[in-house]
Amino acid sequence: MKKDAKIYLAGHRGLVGSAIQRRLRREGYGNLVCSDLDDFDLTDARATDDFVGRHRPEYLFIAAAKVGGIKANDTYPADFIRINLQIQTNLIDAAFRHGVTKLLFLGSSCIYPKLAPQPMREEHLLTGPLEPTNDAYAIAKIAGIMMCRSYNRQHGTNFIAAMPTNLYGPGDNFDLENSHVIPAMMRKFHEAKTGGRPVVQLWGTGTPRREFLHVDDLAAALVYLMNHFDATDRQIFVNVGVGEDVTIKTLAELIQETVGFEGRIDWNTEMPDGTPRKLLDVGRLDALGWHGARSLKEGLAQTYAWFKEHHSK
Repeated sequence: MKKDAKIYLAGHRGLVGSAIQRRLRREGYGNLVCSDLDDFDLTDARATDDFVGRHRPEYLFIAAAKVGGIKANDTYPADFIRINLQIQTNLIDAAFRHGVTKLLFLGSSCIYPKLAPQPMREEHLLTGPLEPTNDAYAIAKIAGIMMCRSYNRQHGTNFIAAMPTNLYGPGDNFDLENSHVIPAMMRKFHEAKTGGRPVVQLWGTGTPRREFLHVDDLAAALVYLMNHFDATDRQIFVNVGVGEDVTIKTLAELIQETVGFEGRIDWNTEMPDGTPRKLLDVGRLDALGWHGARSLKEGLAQTYAWFKEHHSK
């Protein structure tokens, strides 16, 4: 991408979108067009088409999506599949019809089968049943990949996709009902510490293993992919992760240490664990030449500092 290329960033106020915006500006891209659901309704096909047609971007990052943690995905599956299908369908089709040079669709590691071989390679897609608690969201993301692949096959477009592992960092959602595991734990430990409570209760057994990527590292990888990866007949998407995982119990202890909570953890084993393990094989990304993820301990410290500045009272 040339530095003056017009780049449309859909979802710029979200966790990932805001990180992409920071990265683009840091690398000298100044001709940015931004939108999310607060600007106009991305689930409205005509409004989306009008916006893309009016601005005529050369490049498009699709970071706009309805996202949430295990509880939200399990409670509102109809919302997750409907809204995500509408957003990505409208943006991908508008990109084709208005001549976008290249598009990057942001997926999720939850697209892979619940019991996929570990680490999960791109070719494991659609080889087994999905995790039931987030299958609706996963199906929507799989549909986005297939849309990109299908438009490439039929229309010769250069639409690519990236499948990130579990994300965290500045701008995350710290709502206890709808957030992902790191911000939810961080807030629980913080409130227990500041409230003088001796116990924090967490879901599950603590035994599942998860991989975590700081959102600013993801943004750096996405901009790199837009510049160094093109779709082919066989390859249109790339895993983005760190290639290492930890147990949820270890994660909890790291966050407990980061926050400085000195009480104990009570594991509610009646609540679901979700997928036993989710570790991405990042060999394809490594082969493309991108490296640079920070350590989990460093990333957690940075995220907690951001949380205290923006949410702590």
